[in-house]
Amino acid sequence: MEIKKYRRDAGFIFLIAAIILTWYVGRCFHLDTARIQAWLNGYPLFYGGMLYILLYVAISFFLVFAKDVLWFMAAILFGPFLSALFICIAETINACMLFYLARYLGKPYVEKSLSGRYKNFYERLSRIGFFWLFIFRAAPLIPYRFLDLACGLTGMRFKKYLAAVVLGTPVKMFWVQYILYGVGKSVLDNPYALVDYFVNNKALLLFSLIYIILVIMVVVKMKARD
Repeated sequence: MEIKKYRRDAGFIFLIAAIILTWYVGRCFHLDTARIQAWLNGYPLFYGGMLYILLYVAISFFLVFAKDVLWFMAAILFGPFLSALFICIAETINACMLFYLARYLGKPYVEKSLSGRYKNFYERLSRIGFFWLFIFRAAPLIPYRFLDLACGLTGMRFKKYLAAVVLGTPVKMFWVQYILYGVGKSVLDNPYALVDYFVNNKALLLFSLIYIILVIMVVVKMKARD
């Protein structure tokens, strides 16, 4: 029993230490996107896409703040649709790894440590419906890494979460990549380029507003129901 408790505590400490370390490294590490972009340009589209997926998984797994840069680079390299497809594949791989990392290292400790209302809240999270998981994956402001780890810590079935990942991630990523591709490198020199882009693309602006409002309404309704 003592050995089992030691492994449970050690696993949770290792998980927290890994999260803190990757957060710190991500803040200090400078990603040379120009060099990576030039390297990927040297390969045919298919191989460049596969290499991008591998790089995305490796870099974003260890560097928390690298995703935005990788999204922007992919939009320029592959266009809005292919870049979104490659990112969705990479995010699905990341979701599997982070989910099981939290499941094996953190879940045993969390289950044994919670009690009272926290235990009830934990059990409710474990039973959360597919619709809400889909909304969380599609929501533009919810970090995927946080969601992957949080769901892995619960008793949620992996198949249900994977289905939400596969169906919800494209909604967000196609929207993000389409915007990044449209704005392009001009946003680096002109902070108002994004505003100008939306002004000149009223249909996209309307879709974006409806998308964000619907997500907010669903989250608020869920919170009120709870």
